[in-house]
Amino acid sequence: MNAAMLRTPLVAAIAVASFTLSGLASAQQSDIEQRLADLEARVAAAEARADAAEARAASVEETVDAGQERLDEVARQASGEEGFSFNAYARSGLLVGDDGKSIPGGPTVTPAGSVGGYVGRLGNEPDTYVESVLNYRKTYDNGAKALYRTMIADGVTTSNDWTADESSLNVRQVYAEFSDLPSFTGAFANASIWAGKRFDRDNFDIHWIDSDVIFLSGTGGGIYDVQLGDSWKANFSLYGRSFSEYPVDSTSPNLTGNTDNLIFTANNYFGKVQWMINAMSASDNDKRDLGNGSQAADSGIHTMLAYHGDSFFGINEGSFKAALLYGQGLGAEVKSLGTNGDLTEDASAARLAVYGTTYLAPRWRIAPSVFAETSEDRFDAGDKYQWSGVNVRLANELTENFEMQYEASYQYMDLQPEDYKSRNAVSGNWSKFTIAPTFKPQVGGFWQRPEIRVFASYTDWDDELNDYILNTATDSAGDDISDDFGKDGFTGGQWSFGVQTEVWF
Repeated sequence: MNAAMLRTPLVAAIAVASFTLSGLASAQQSDIEQRLADLEARVAAAEARADAAEARAASVEETVDAGQERLDEVARQASGEEGFSFNAYARSGLLVGDDGKSIPGGPTVTPAGSVGGYVGRLGNEPDTYVESVLNYRKTYDNGAKALYRTMIADGVTTSNDWTADESSLNVRQVYAEFSDLPSFTGAFANASIWAGKRFDRDNFDIHWIDSDVIFLSGTGGGIYDVQLGDSWKANFSLYGRSFSEYPVDSTSPNLTGNTDNLIFTANNYFGKVQWMINAMSASDNDKRDLGNGSQAADSGIHTMLAYHGDSFFGINEGSFKAALLYGQGLGAEVKSLGTNGDLTEDASAARLAVYGTTYLAPRWRIAPSVFAETSEDRFDAGDKYQWSGVNVRLANELTENFEMQYEASYQYMDLQPEDYKSRNAVSGNWSKFTIAPTFKPQVGGFWQRPEIRVFASYTDWDDELNDYILNTATDSAGDDISDDFGKDGFTGGQWSFGVQTEVWF
């Protein structure tokens, strides 16, 4: 066999082997590329799953955040910090005399009531009165807060259920207030601003005689809680009140005037001490015809110094408040600021109000109060009004749902009206004692309501007080202006009975 023949198979074998190896390499390369492609696909799928998981986590986080926001909002709404809320005060009762007929009553029932002399209210209220307050509160993303409030009130003395003809339904408050405003800094950091028709936030009263110590209200605007020093905080406001259709010429009864009484207020707090200063201006009110030759005031000043204690006069746990008020001109109406346009330019008045609450024993509580005023040249030159009163409310909590309430009320008055509105000079004493078995869902302090009371009261007064305004008294138009004292069945020394509910929340 020659060499050429031997080389031919060898070459062929080498060629076959090379082709085979080349095919194997190509297959391996293709397999590697496939595995790489599969790996890249798996990596891409893993990345996609990671992205999806991250998106789901973000969605869950957003859902949690949104849920937390909703929970926070619900919590704020439940606490009254946000959303709608409703508040109310109401009383309604029947008051009858020992003859079985309804009789007059109320904290201003005495002759001194015509000039602000209030007496004890327990077992002495013949009316139905209601205040309904609708609030809407909102907290914004920047932390600012807003309050919108509307109050509707009505009061009647009839016992009937349909009282539209006698109703005095009206809107007493409509205002908006903003607080926690981020752009307010420095002295205004904790201040709030308001505008509209409202009762001033810092009014306070003696509940047991149903009289405010100070009552500032009307339509206007103001700012609360300006921090002027470490222990000095102040409120500033402008309120307007309308004097409408007052007589300006006694010879022309149809000729009337109108004006507005503007009340500028600075209400300062130094810890527990309050010092309030008010200035009033009622342009053209001096043209008012008072019918007695006196000049009506067109301006006035008023001030109040008060102390808000956190104990019962420093001798027991509880609370007390004391206030001294003084006013001249239009400011001589020292309680309801700016409400009386009949005051003379020389009118002056000073008033003292003190009350407190405490427990005498675990189930016995007491709330005494003292209320007094002297004023002169009020509605006519030379007139003089003096009155003072003491009221004591005592309660004995017998069970979780029942207590006995007692009230003793006394007032002395010396009134010299100089024939203003046909009133006569009188002086004398008035007194009342009431026993009132009282039911409550839960007893526990003077401020626990609602409650249902039945009561019996004995009331007496000096005969001279029956002559303050004669039963035949009329005004220039012939309308009856007599008071209740001295009328048939209401001359003193008598019992009255009734039932009443009182609610607030």
